[in-house]
Amino acid sequence: MTANYTVYQNDDGMWVAKRNEAERAASVHDTQADAWEAAKEYIMNSGGGELTIMGMDGEIREKNTYGKKDPYPPQG
Repeated sequence: MTANYTVYQNDDGMWVAKRNEAERAASVHDTQADAWEAAKEYIMNSGGGELTIMGMDGEIREKNTYGKKDPYPPQG
């Protein structure tokens, strides 16, 4: 199961890391970078997913897909 998260700035100026299906934020941070790192960690702990980063203007700034490393990568 994938865990998709969005990082955005709330009305108070704090940066939020929120799972897309959730009603409440997973965490709130002072900086976008901190929220980004937290969301990436949540995604990796859940087995992978997509992270959408919103800019201060509310527009999509970046999208990244993260997944766990394959414990059995192909040889050669």
